[in-house]
Amino acid sequence: MLLQAVALAMLFVAVCAAQESKPTVRHHRVVETVADDSSSPEVEQAETAMQHNDFVAAESLLQKAMAAKPGDYRAWFDLGYVYSQTNRLAEATDAYRKAVAAKPEVFESNLNLGMLLARQGDNAEAAKYLKAATQLKPTSAHADESLARAWQSLGRVEEKLDPQQALAAYAEAGKLDPKNPEPHLAAAALLEKQNDLDGAAREFQTAANLDAKSQAAISGLASVYTKQKKYPEAEGALRKLLAADPENSSARVQLGRILAAEGKSDEAAQELQQGLKANSGDGHAALELGSLYLEANKNAEAEQQFRLAIEAMPKDAEAHYALGSLLMHVKKYPEAQQELLLAVQLKPDLAQAYGNLAVVAAANKDYTLTLKALDYRAKFLPEDSASYFLRATTFDNLKAVPQAVEYYQRFLAIDAGKLPDQEWQARHRLIALDPKHADKYQSKN
Repeated sequence: MLLQAVALAMLFVAVCAAQESKPTVRHHRVVETVADDSSSPEVEQAETAMQHNDFVAAESLLQKAMAAKPGDYRAWFDLGYVYSQTNRLAEATDAYRKAVAAKPEVFESNLNLGMLLARQGDNAEAAKYLKAATQLKPTSAHADESLARAWQSLGRVEEKLDPQQALAAYAEAGKLDPKNPEPHLAAAALLEKQNDLDGAAREFQTAANLDAKSQAAISGLASVYTKQKKYPEAEGALRKLLAADPENSSARVQLGRILAAEGKSDEAAQELQQGLKANSGDGHAALELGSLYLEANKNAEAEQQFRLAIEAMPKDAEAHYALGSLLMHVKKYPEAQQELLLAVQLKPDLAQAYGNLAVVAAANKDYTLTLKALDYRAKFLPEDSASYFLRATTFDNLKAVPQAVEYYQRFLAIDAGKLPDQEWQARHRLIALDPKHADKYQSKN
């Protein structure tokens, strides 16, 4: 009697080649063309129990089998599956190691062990067994697809070890399984990460050609085109995706971003609105929609979206900065100060926030904070006429006359007519604060 394929129809593979972060269980068949007496009868009985998910009985039978024949690779292989299905990964790994040691030339043993090691983060060791699997012959009826899966799994591991080897592995997987878009999607994502945008676009396009409904492929193309600033191409890809799947809120939000980049603000707002209806928790989309409303002088609508963004992303500095800046614009200074303080606390290098914080602190007569904010701003951005003028008026309000005179003078020295009202104010304050040099501060016009 020969080993039957159905006996091992539910063998564990720990990591799916197409999903790195969320492993998928796959099943492989092992068919031996050797006599049945190579394994004890308990192994056959255990495999029947495994088919009915009776892992307790299967484990007991396999333990008996190995007691009688410690070098039975098939029993160790089955036990690896039982352990993995009952979430005992260390024991599963040990069982698969023993299966490989007992019979190193079995493709499925090497593949399962390699993928299980990858699941546990042992990438270097995983690569060893996955490479071995790629050089062996699968025993399943679909040998090329199984071998492609091994190359795909090796690629996932090699991404963390040697990205060029990963790309080579994905290429091999694509050759063996030419109708499968997954190797091309994986290669495209890696190429995009390496900033090889032309290469990424080619791979995404290949995946899209293989599966015209692939959201990953079309969305990937749109992402790459966006980075290349090929906005019409990105827009076209997303409209194609939405034509096939009108309820795809993420694609609709992405289209809104593209339209905004193209300067089509009204259309962009409409797409973002529709995307947010389906996914109100998308804080980034709310932030972008708020920015579009702000450009259109729809302050109330912008404020609503910025608050939604903060609700969804309470630790996002850009969201707090956006709301704080809007509140400054509508003269809600106390609340603006709170939001801008949060922004710089969350992201201390958010340079542009310090200038606005200085302005609202001055409006709130918190002059100490004004100067502190200006000092922080100066760490990231050069002083300009606006910052000099704000320093001058702050020192003026603090009755710090020498410093006020100094910064009014610095302001006048560089402004060159950009802020004429402030220049007039600075000259009159200098005449009052430094009357001995009043003639020097008189306007030449």
